[in-house]
Amino acid sequence: MEHFIFQYPVRQHFGKGCAEEAVKKEMENVGSNVLLAYGGSSLKRTGLYDKICSWLAECGKNVTDFGGITPNPTYAKAQEGARIVREQGIDFILAVGGGSVIDCCKIVSAQARTDADIWEMEYTGHLLPTEFVPMGAVVTASGTGAEQNNGAVITHETKKLKQALFGAYYSFAVLDSDLTKTLPMKQVVSGAFDTLSHCMETYMGKPQSTNLSDEINEAVMRNVIKNLRALIANPDDDFARGELMWASAMAENGMLKLGKQTDFQCHMIEHAVGAYTDCNHGQGLAVIHPALYRHLLDCGKVKLARMAEKVWGVKGADEAEAAAAGIDALESFIKEIGMPARWSEMGITDESVLRAAADTCLIMPGCCRQLSRDEIFEILKERM
Repeated sequence: MEHFIFQYPVRQHFGKGCAEEAVKKEMENVGSNVLLAYGGSSLKRTGLYDKICSWLAECGKNVTDFGGITPNPTYAKAQEGARIVREQGIDFILAVGGGSVIDCCKIVSAQARTDADIWEMEYTGHLLPTEFVPMGAVVTASGTGAEQNNGAVITHETKKLKQALFGAYYSFAVLDSDLTKTLPMKQVVSGAFDTLSHCMETYMGKPQSTNLSDEINEAVMRNVIKNLRALIANPDDDFARGELMWASAMAENGMLKLGKQTDFQCHMIEHAVGAYTDCNHGQGLAVIHPALYRHLLDCGKVKLARMAEKVWGVKGADEAEAAAAGIDALESFIKEIGMPARWSEMGITDESVLRAAADTCLIMPGCCRQLSRDEIFEILKERM
């Protein structure tokens, strides 16, 4: 393992039915003007919007709405939120939703406290923001683990880029599995696969030698696979639902990354495709992962073989055979849970889009082998 310093800022409120008590408790420590950030109409349709507004009112808070945050949140929307925060004198941001809402607010929080353009600050000036509006998150769709860190995936529509920005950490996160029950199962599955992808991308990073962080990771991956199967079989399985929520948090709270240079090449490739197609994130990852790992068999076979045995329960005559068997097991699981295996299943049929994605995605240093843009294009084309 590499050297590391670990300090974790996000306070966790975990448990079925914990949301009301957690929100009211946390509101004792924040200012009076609260920005309530959320996505589409589902928050109001399910009644959760009214509940949260009533909790905030009981705590004496003035609420300003910031709705309409879309999946694959845009830079323009983050800028809109920052303007509202400044104009309304917002003291605290309460993000209610999944990864898109939670990511967007990280940048709203940072942009509201600086006149500099955050995108240019980070990508041109190579500087990170240092002042933020305090925030809390109520998670209604788990899988991204976005509430656990300060990284945000934002789509810059003008630049045709979907990339990471770094903003604020949340002071607290509410992980109440009851709040995920209104999600369509397709969305639950997509989120859980995103969790599995986070784990695999961390696991496949450097160093590739066996270490404690990776052994913990193996347990998290097995947990995701087991509990996703259980929840698909019985959507009323509250235990499985809660386990998936905590696995999502574990994948992104930094624990599995200690001493690791993470890979995340699959995520960068999917983000680039998403910038051109606005495709579902978890589904895009499911399409890419098996093809990517087959291209990495030569240099990644040691880790892939161990994952095959410890996570998928398959072996081979040698490392290469075991690694290939593990990729086959991953692909079978993707089919089992109803995720797409090809771009055409997602309505993506234009090769020029895949070429553009390959030419613009970030190349990650943690990958066991540096991929060329032509090879990334080949990986994408193989899944047409």
